[in-house]
This record gives sequence, C-alpha cells and structure tokens, in this order.
Amino acid sequence: MKKTTSEPQVNTLEAVIVLLAVLGIMSLGVIGFGLSPQVPVLLAMGVVTAWAMLRGFPWTAVNAGIKEGIDKGIVPIFIFILIGAMISTWIAAGTIPTLMVIGFKIINIQWFLPSVFIVCTLVGAAVGSAFTVTSTVGIAFFGMGVTMNLNPALVAGAIISGGIFGDKLSPLSETNNLASAVVDTDLFTHIKHILWSTLPAGVISLGLFAILGHSNTSTSLAKIDQMVAVLNGHFSISALSLLPIVLVFICAGFKMPAIPTMLLNIFVSAGLILFEQPSLSMTKLAAIINTGFVSKTGNTSVDTLLSRGGIVSMMSMVALIVVTLSLGGLLVKFGLINQIMTPVAKHLNSDGKLILAGILTCIGVNVFVGEQFLSIILPGRAFRQAFTDGGLAGNALGRVLEDGGTVINYLVPWGVGGVFLATTLGVPTVQYLPFAFFSLLCPVISVISGFTGVGVAHLKHASDSRLVHDGMVATEVQGN
Repeated sequence: MKKTTSEPQVNTLEAVIVLLAVLGIMSLGVIGFGLSPQVPVLLAMGVVTAWAMLRGFPWTAVNAGIKEGIDKGIVPIFIFILIGAMISTWIAAGTIPTLMVIGFKIINIQWFLPSVFIVCTLVGAAVGSAFTVTSTVGIAFFGMGVTMNLNPALVAGAIISGGIFGDKLSPLSETNNLASAVVDTDLFTHIKHILWSTLPAGVISLGLFAILGHSNTSTSLAKIDQMVAVLNGHFSISALSLLPIVLVFICAGFKMPAIPTMLLNIFVSAGLILFEQPSLSMTKLAAIINTGFVSKTGNTSVDTLLSRGGIVSMMSMVALIVVTLSLGGLLVKFGLINQIMTPVAKHLNSDGKLILAGILTCIGVNVFVGEQFLSIILPGRAFRQAFTDGGLAGNALGRVLEDGGTVINYLVPWGVGGVFLATTLGVPTVQYLPFAFFSLLCPVISVISGFTGVGVAHLKHASDSRLVHDGMVATEVQGN
C-alpha cells in the first residue's frame, strides 16, 4: 500500500512568488492607497488561503495555521485592551494633564527634544514597554511639542526612539525576554550584549535630537501659558494625580508582570477619578473606560490631544493583531517563510554575512507579517544552527533578533507597533519614520559590528557548536 503525503511540498520559487504577492498587496494598500492596514492584510490572507487550497492543502491545515498564529497573540491582545483603558483613566484622573503642566515648567524649552528622549528612555527602562511609554508620558510630551509649534513627526520620533531605547535596556521588556529565550541565553547576559548596538544608537539619536530640537526658534511661550491655564482650569492638576505613574514604577521595582500592573493601575486611576469627581456616576466612569475620555475644554488643541483612549479605541488594533498573526500562522504552516530563510542561512560563510542575512530576514518578516514576536521567533529558529555552525554564540543571534526584529516593527505602516504608535500619537508611520533615529540606527550598527568583528560574541571552541546542537549550554566569549 502506497503512502501519500497529506500536504504538498512548496519550492523556493513558489514561496518567493507568494510572499512577493503578499508584500505587494499590503504595500499598495497601505502606502499606495492609504488604506487602514487591516483590509490589505485580510486581502493578503485571502490570497494565501486561495493559493493553499489550489495547491491541495487541506482546510484543516488552514484552520491549524490560523489557530497557531493567533495563539501567540492572546496576551498582547489583552495588554492592548488594558492600555486603551489605562490611557482614558489617566487622562480623566488628571495624570497626563499633570505631566504636561510639570513638563512645561521643568523641561528646558530650548532642549525640548533631547529632554523628551532622555525622559522616555528612563521611563521605558523602568516599565519595559515602548507601547506604555508612548501611550502615557508620550501623549503628554506630544501635546507639549505641538503647543511649541515643533514638527509633530519630529516630536513623535523623539518619543518613540526614547521609548524603544528604554525598552531595550529593561529586564521587564517582553521582547528582551522572548529573544533571550529563543536563543537560550540568560536575560541579563542578553541585555549586556545588545548594548554594543543600543548604546551607540542611543547616543547618536540623542545628538541628532539635540541638533534638530535646538535649531527651532518658533516657540510661542504665550501659547504654552494658555494651554497650562486651560489644563489647570479643566483637569485635576496635583501631586495626587501622579499616583498612577508612581504605581507603575513601584510595580516595575517588584518585577510585577504587565497585566496585573495595568489592572491595578486602572483600578487605582478609577478610584482617583471618583475621589476627584464624587458626583460622577458609575455609568459615566464605565463609559470613560470603555469608549474613552472626551475633552470638552473649548480649546481645540487640548480637546484634540486629550480626547482618546478607551477599550473601544483598541479594537482596530486587536483586529490588526488577529489578522496579521493569522497571516503569519498561514505563512509558517505552509512552509513559505522557512522555505526561503533556511536555505539562505546554510550558505553564509562569515560573521558579517550571517549577521547581515539575519538582520535582513528579521526586517523581511516584519514587512511580510507585521508582527513583532514573529520577527523574533521565525528568524531565531531559522538561523540558530547556522550561527552555531559559523562559531557565533547565541548572544550574537539574540542581538540580531532585537536589531532587525524588535525595533523595526515600529517602522512598518501595517505592523502592530507602527499602527499602534500612529494611532496613539496621530502621526502616520511614514511621517515619523525618518525621525525614529534609534530604530533606523540599530540594524546599521549591528551590521557594521558583524563585518568589523567589534562586539560579536563567539563560541569558545569549534566543538561547542556540537554541544549547542545537542541542546547543551556552550561557553561564550566576547569578540574583540
């Protein structure tokens, strides 16, 4: 009796054609026609599904690919829902307005952009999330920058760059933990090694923001004073309003996971709202949490900046995560990603080529799939043995996954990170992209490091590659 394979085999050329079709659909829809990314990604998913059915893949494989893809995003989906609730309660409780007022008073106006970059870096390192930084203190800084007549895209670039830089320095970062787990490296060893690219990128970014920010001469102090007066007149501006952000730092100090931290923060913020507005009904409080805060100060700038948040505001993001993870799951299930990545990884014969190929692959996954976690997981699996065979330690691959995967997702217009930041700050991804210096610099510095050998971790002995292959821990030493 003859055995039959249940699923057809896909060749490299076929995989390239399908992936190019996916990229073409998404880039034409989002960049060419300016569509919301959910629709082009859904269309791409439909095309991949139709191709799979024509090629003879069973419907059970399609179902399995979708389920396996979405499974990776359940926790991020819930986190985004909580972020929406946290934004609206922070505004209603006066936390973000208070941060804006304090910021106007203490931040050097002439050095506004570098000040924003530094503060966002510090907050990001404390909370371990560029998303949280952008959606809390980032909104406050963005409002300040707009009031000062600074280029909104440039202000967004400073906020985003600082938030991502801090994220990469934090042991609480989900992507740091994921990348170190994928390459089987100790978390703090992983963070120490990625400093070879993150620190230079951070320092250069700070210098660029100092140059660009200091050259602005159109600041209107009268407009700033007017906004401060509006904020003082319509929001609770007090030290008590800062309790939620203090709570975030306390939870970070105790290394509390993101979900319980956010739930506790929303609960405390809701309590503050009721304390500051005793007459507010539970129905209206629930509406703030669910549909977002609506500012009614009469000042157009303030109302535009502070009418946001709520669970409902995150639903488009949730939809994007679901469809991108589903698409990614299908591409993995049908072998389209690995069919291209794995053969390439086996034919790289130098540190520089390995690192360059790894960076480009991570960027490619971001562009094709648009999901941050998959841009770490898929290249990590594909390149692990190639890095080991080339004498490179797990740390080297971990840095590649961060510099080509994590930080680039924020620059992809249909990527989860790119859409979230664009939605939160109101600046399209393609507009802030040129000013997201940290994300742009990290992969460049990483590739330079690979070809120069500076800061590249190698296995101590050639025989260690066999140990890694067998699942044992290899000794690693730092390259020159």
